[in-house]
Amino acid sequence: MKALHLSQLGVLVAVAALPLALAAPASAATTVTFDCRADAPIVGPQQVSLNQDTDVTAPATVAPGGAFDVVIDPAPNTVPSDVSGNKVKNINTFALKFPIPANSTYVGADLTGGSGLGDTAPTIAVADGVATLSFPGPIAGGATFELPTVTAHLTAGQSGTIETKLSGTSYSDPGLTFKAVASTIIGDITAPTACFPNPSPVFTTTTIG
Repeated sequence: MKALHLSQLGVLVAVAALPLALAAPASAATTVTFDCRADAPIVGPQQVSLNQDTDVTAPATVAPGGAFDVVIDPAPNTVPSDVSGNKVKNINTFALKFPIPANSTYVGADLTGGSGLGDTAPTIAVADGVATLSFPGPIAGGATFELPTVTAHLTAGQSGTIETKLSGTSYSDPGLTFKAVASTIIGDITAPTACFPNPSPVFTTTTIG
C-alpha cells in the first residue's frame, strides 16, 4: 500500500482498502483511491483518503457470448499497531462490493492464496446484480495480511462494451465497510467505517465483437 495520508482514528481504515478493482486490459498495477469515514464514539467521525495498489488482468476484446476472466491480485498490507498513542487491537467484518458489469453475466469466481485473514476464509456472494467479497477476520494490530487472488468468470453479451467498476458513491452508499477496534485511555473503541472509491474510475473496458 502506498501514499497513505491519515490522521487520528481515521488511520484505522487504511488497513482495509481491499481492492477488488477490475483493471485495465493486460497486466498492470492499478491504484484505487478510497474516501473513508470512521464513525468513532466520543471522538466523532474521522475522514481519510487512502490508496491501494493491485496487479490486475483482463482482456481488451471478447466474442459475443464468449467467456472471459478478470484477475485481481491485491498487494500485501500491514495493520497499524499504534494510532496516535492508542493500541490497535484488530480490524474485522469486511465487505467489499462491485456491480456485475452491464452487457455481461457473472458465472462464478475462484479465490486462491491469501494469508493472515483469520480463521474463516473469504467468500464471494452475488445478489441483486452486486458481488460482495467478505470475511469476518479479525486481523490483529501490527499483523501483515494479504487478500486472495480473485479470478472472476464472466460471459459477454451480444454487443457493446463491458465496463468494470467498484461499487459505492458516498458514505451512505459505500462499496467497502469494516470495523476497527482500538484500545484508548477511555477503553476500547469500535469504529464502523464506510468507504467509496473517489474518483470511481472505469478499470476495464472490454469490447464485444
